[in-house]
Amino acid sequence: MTRPLSVVVAPDSFGGAVDSVVVAGAVAAGWRRARPHDDVREIPMADGGEGTLAAIAAALDDRVERRSLATQDPLGRPIEADWLLVDEGRGAFVEMAAASGLGRLSPEERTAESCRAASTRGTGELLRAALDEGVERITLGLGGSATTDGGSGMLAAVGVRFLDADGRDLPPGGAALAQLDRIDASGLDPRLRDVQLVVASDVTNPLCGPQGAAATYGPQKGADPGAVEELDAALAVFGDAIEAAAGRLVADIPGAGAAGGTTAALLGFTSAMVRPGVDVVAELVGLADALEAADLVVTGEGQADEQTLSGKAAMGVARLARTRSSPVVLLCGALGQGAAALDASGVFAVVQPIGDRPMALDEAMADTERLLTNAAERVARSVEIGLTLADASR
Repeated sequence: MTRPLSVVVAPDSFGGAVDSVVVAGAVAAGWRRARPHDDVREIPMADGGEGTLAAIAAALDDRVERRSLATQDPLGRPIEADWLLVDEGRGAFVEMAAASGLGRLSPEERTAESCRAASTRGTGELLRAALDEGVERITLGLGGSATTDGGSGMLAAVGVRFLDADGRDLPPGGAALAQLDRIDASGLDPRLRDVQLVVASDVTNPLCGPQGAAATYGPQKGADPGAVEELDAALAVFGDAIEAAAGRLVADIPGAGAAGGTTAALLGFTSAMVRPGVDVVAELVGLADALEAADLVVTGEGQADEQTLSGKAAMGVARLARTRSSPVVLLCGALGQGAAALDASGVFAVVQPIGDRPMALDEAMADTERLLTNAAERVARSVEIGLTLADASR
């Protein structure tokens, strides 16, 4: 056995198959089969969307306190959703997908009607629970939402009213915003003005238009062309109402369309700061410190393609590792369009698909954990050969 290495395993989830906690565990298990004397540290990663809460909880372990709240899903049904107390109770992490995520709806429920009615109120109730704990900072991870209500449900949960021309409160959902006459923010929870609110999001879409929240993400949530048009028009009304009520023109700000326009609501009525999700998560889990002593870094994602270089979690890990001269291995479920750019970039030392034989996508997804373990073992054995040859040449 060659000298032991310090290996950091910091993958993203393999979307639709396994979350980053499972990915990290599978990779670490395979690596240890080949090189049991290495110091392998698992730091699951995410970009603020679904699975981020699990990644942070796993990475910080006994340094976080998981809380559960009785709240509601995007369609107003009662659920239990978790959030985290961090930094000895001074901070909180709320994942929007925990209450308002697309994963809360079955595939059959992802329809045009559900898109029109889906609300972010459950996320607002999670924020209120964090405020009740007296935290100084709240990090809100956006992504994976089932909603296109501009974050109006979230704001309603913390005291904002959305009124029609007759002064009546609007029903929940994005479609109802077409009837919005004015926003009354006089009841907004004053604690939101004092807390430091960070929004973790990588989306750059504006609120409305061809690249807006409804047009870009509505179809993924079940919206047909008619619903997309209706929701886009309603969000335009919402953007104008925010400007009238708060004096802030937020609709065209890049990222305002994140999570069905939720960022627009936050920028309009709070002092929220929007930051790249992967950077926020890296700070929360202490990735930079872990990389200081790393000889090698293994990251991963479901599909490696040209978008990988645009700031996805794997790229964020690689960017940090490069500042410390640690080579990075990227394991992926598949290579997508433009994947050749990954090799040309020089960011990753190795880009390795995990498949070990031809198989259908659904079969591969069902077998992801085994494939990851075996792929990590193969990479580790290759590293062992390289180290052995290096020692022999000295």
